[in-house]
Amino acid sequence: MHPASTTTAAVRRQIGLRHRTSAPRRPSPLPYPSPKRMKLLTEVMEKAAYAVVEREDYGDISCEQCRSGERAEELLLCDKCDKGYHMKCLRPIVVRVPIGSWICIRCSGDGQGRVRRLSQKKIIDFFRIQRCEKDDIKEKCRSLQDSRKRRRRSLVYQKKRRRLLPFIPSEDPAQRLKQMGTLASALTALHMEFSDDLTYLPGMAPQLANQAKFEQGGMQVLSKEDIETLEQCRAMCKRGECPPLLVVFDSCEGYTVEADDQIKDLTILAEYSGDVDYIKNREHDDCDSMMTLLLARDPSKSLVICPDKRGNIARFINGINNHTPDGKKKQNCKCVRYDVNGECRVILVATRDVAKGERLYYDYNGHEHEYPTQHFV
Repeated sequence: MHPASTTTAAVRRQIGLRHRTSAPRRPSPLPYPSPKRMKLLTEVMEKAAYAVVEREDYGDISCEQCRSGERAEELLLCDKCDKGYHMKCLRPIVVRVPIGSWICIRCSGDGQGRVRRLSQKKIIDFFRIQRCEKDDIKEKCRSLQDSRKRRRRSLVYQKKRRRLLPFIPSEDPAQRLKQMGTLASALTALHMEFSDDLTYLPGMAPQLANQAKFEQGGMQVLSKEDIETLEQCRAMCKRGECPPLLVVFDSCEGYTVEADDQIKDLTILAEYSGDVDYIKNREHDDCDSMMTLLLARDPSKSLVICPDKRGNIARFINGINNHTPDGKKKQNCKCVRYDVNGECRVILVATRDVAKGERLYYDYNGHEHEYPTQHFV
């Protein structure tokens, strides 16, 4: 080796030691493994041993209720037991094909039809009833008597004026608790909250979208006298003076409503309540109790009431089969959309005198687009 080369190398090492400012180098990491070549799905499926599992008996499946395999398009298959049921054979009848999975009543163990008795305290808390003092009770009795006098006077001019009438609650407080208890039981069974108002939630239609001036062709304006009657009914409900109605369970119709006392023609029965949303967002919704709120000139701004999470007794009043004469005879109330101080509201009103024990039915279509009601009772 040349001596100059040695000296130069030594000098370089000393200079490097004196001027080193960075950390010593770490050993280089191991090289990453080379990526594996992924086989195509077609190659995997060609060599893999697999079997296509198909139920050949789906074509021969029959309804567990009527034992018939006809009308296959109406057969619902339980996602748990694979048994079939016709939509019309189920109790209560299933109006439309459910979205997502469906479990039959036997597999779900759903105890439908049971109306539980609730204590007075639970009913008061459930409906958020405002407690009244003794002076308020006297004032209520006086206002109730005045409403009855006003009703007698209005009945004289009923055919001429056609004013709406306030409902007359049952005089027996125990009976009123029973009526509210049946409603609370039905709402609880459907995992719903009680609400007497229209609800506007984020991500759905805002309250500013509910304006009667957007209605195509205009909307019937509720008179000042009828607005006062409506507010009177709302005030009575807040005090626990509910309309004389019972929610009962029928093996065919499900939950339905019947009169617990005589109800006169043009009596306000309830106001439709629930979450307000655009119709375009609910085109594929399987809720069977949605109600039209606003039919705007611009279809994208039309609104609907969805009582699937919040609602009142209006949610349980059923529609009728308006395609048969017998079905039309059942109709004893109507659902009317009104302009109330510039806002759209839906009110259920009796169209004739209703006897005690009679069930309430209204035409689901009203004066709007035809809806298939052949499967209604």
